[in-house]
Amino acid sequence: MRAFDILEPLRERIAEGMPTYGSCAGMILLANEILDAVEGQENLGGLDVTVRRNAFGRQVDSFETDLAVPVCGTEPMRAVFIRAPWIERVGPGVEVLASVDRRGNHPVAVRQGHLLATSFHPEITHDMRVHRFFLQEVCK
Repeated sequence: MRAFDILEPLRERIAEGMPTYGSCAGMILLANEILDAVEGQENLGGLDVTVRRNAFGRQVDSFETDLAVPVCGTEPMRAVFIRAPWIERVGPGVEVLASVDRRGNHPVAVRQGHLLATSFHPEITHDMRVHRFFLQEVCK
């Protein structure tokens, strides 16, 4: 983002209300606070959460699970977690949409107004419900 000089314009657009969805590393970018960040790591911010990078473990600890995401319907969603973050703190204006109970109960999908974030990768499955939710509800 620094190399292409888009960090500040993106921060400004998000602060102005641009609908934004981030999955996995995108969740980290949108978080206001990052635990286990690498030195000099920058974020876009806007989402009142604290995330932990690679919270589920290393690449070999990546996993798939069926996840209840009620805002996307009653049928479980196949969620793919690849060196994924989880959320350790949720601010008062953040709605938790889904959580995973691995080594504790951790939010993995959240919404705050015009911002949506998931720690899993719906874009690599054939399930379009998260993207549909973003377009129909978050982008209103």
